[in-house]
Amino acid sequence: MHIGMRRSAAATVLALAVSLAAADIAGAAEAPTAANGSYVDVEYFPEPTGEGARTSVPTDSPHTQRARPTASDSRQRGTATDSEDGEVVPLAETGPTADRLDVTIIGDGYTAAEQDDFLEDARTKWDEVTDIDPYRSYEGLFNVWAVQAVSEDSGVTGDPTRDVVRNTALGSYFWCGETERLICVDLDRTKTYADRAPATDLVIVVSNSAKYGGAGYSGLAADYGYDGVSTLSSDNDRSTLIAAHEMAHSRGLLADEYQYAGYGDYPHPEPVYPNASILTADRMAAQRTKWAAWLGEPDPSGGVVGTYEGADYYEYGVYRPTEDSIMRSLNTDRFNLPGREAMIAGFYRSANALTPLRNTAVKATRLTRLSVGLADLGPDTGLSRPQLRWYVDGREARQARGRTSVLPASLGVPSDRRTHKVTATVVDTTTAVRSGAVRDLTSNSATWTVSR
Repeated sequence: MHIGMRRSAAATVLALAVSLAAADIAGAAEAPTAANGSYVDVEYFPEPTGEGARTSVPTDSPHTQRARPTASDSRQRGTATDSEDGEVVPLAETGPTADRLDVTIIGDGYTAAEQDDFLEDARTKWDEVTDIDPYRSYEGLFNVWAVQAVSEDSGVTGDPTRDVVRNTALGSYFWCGETERLICVDLDRTKTYADRAPATDLVIVVSNSAKYGGAGYSGLAADYGYDGVSTLSSDNDRSTLIAAHEMAHSRGLLADEYQYAGYGDYPHPEPVYPNASILTADRMAAQRTKWAAWLGEPDPSGGVVGTYEGADYYEYGVYRPTEDSIMRSLNTDRFNLPGREAMIAGFYRSANALTPLRNTAVKATRLTRLSVGLADLGPDTGLSRPQLRWYVDGREARQARGRTSVLPASLGVPSDRRTHKVTATVVDTTTAVRSGAVRDLTSNSATWTVSR
């Protein structure tokens, strides 16, 4: 299932060999400081050379919108009013929010007259993200909400040059933390708009610019109620990979697979990340841990899964699964096999493929129709392979495999005076999962009590 307009995945990888400098502009103004004294870590993304960075930035912005356009302003300009400010537009509703990963996309640097442009940009960016597996094969587990934020000015601070200042709803700006390609936002203002959506697990801020840039905020759940925020520019093909990469930190709990020159030896115990390890291939296989199940397999990113030195920012003593992947550089839009499995696990930690369509707390009879909804994850979508089965008192009714609506009598529930348990269970049988623990995550059930 694909939603809205779609571009070729190849378009998102164009010009990835072009290196963008992050050098300071001579005579530029000093970096902004946090008005509320609060800072948070962000990642800005690997260049094609494999160089990225993490830095601490203010949670607010010196460029957050000071005033919205008024109705009289809009009449004078011949544009729409800002009545759409905060309006939520569903881009994809695939199921109830309790059973879905909810992505909220917010625009910044779009005036009242440019809200249709924002909606088109939001659709296009999400379509590009879901051209990338495993997002593509699990698109049916996502709801996507676009939240319209009306800005006074069109565009983004720092575009095209550092001295340009725009008055925008979220205060997006290049040159955050002295780095040109790092786009920061006001996180509290972002939350104000994200809270308008029915539910939010992840946030993507689409800043109105053709200039390459973006950022990834993670570890925000305690303060903001959702996992992370990705920022990206609207009209730059490479920015799509920023969102795909950053969501992988939040969803798959993946480490960066690149290293920094001069970081030297890895000084920590075994990483918690599923795609970084201090174990060599032999030790990993002997201990049957991390990505041992994938060792020696040909990988979608090219090459063979093994242990390649250099990961989690360090040069030595820590290994990644493949030579390259989207977690290492923007030269590719491919996740490696261990990363892909971790992403699928992350999807199912927050989403369910099966939703009961009849209240399981209410007793049913043998002639009560029991129905479930299934996420649109058919075998034709790619990796995902959901399998639906029905059980009566723990024994499978094989004749009902794959059916989303049944009568208990047709399953074999007897007409006696006892109560019986009817259960619908779905499990994803995808070959992209080899871990039993991850396979268990892909499964969920609904059970009814049936009598007479």
